[in-house]
Amino acid sequence: MKARNALAGFAALAHPVRLALFRTLCDQAPEPASAGELAQGFDIPPSTMTGHLQALERAGLIRAERRSRFMLYSLNPAGTRELVSFLVDECCHNRPDLIGTDDEALEKAS
Repeated sequence: MKARNALAGFAALAHPVRLALFRTLCDQAPEPASAGELAQGFDIPPSTMTGHLQALERAGLIRAERRSRFMLYSLNPAGTRELVSFLVDECCHNRPDLIGTDDEALEKAS
């Protein structure tokens, strides 16, 4: 991933509604949801939700798929992995003292 693409991903996640929306789509992955369904959980109009979803889609973090007259949105696992990999590889240089270890992650999850 190029720095420009990573910046777009981080910028998209820098907005509180988009970050919460991204987390919601992560939680329900791989199931898609419409803007209207997602807007209900955020108490914002579907048109505003669509704008947030489009920003996440442009950043490559989610996918949009047309079904009938609805757009359904879901997590884009590949885009998410690329953004995380950029952070770990390019910013932290895979240093265990900065990113932790798999053992530490497993211990925290227990």
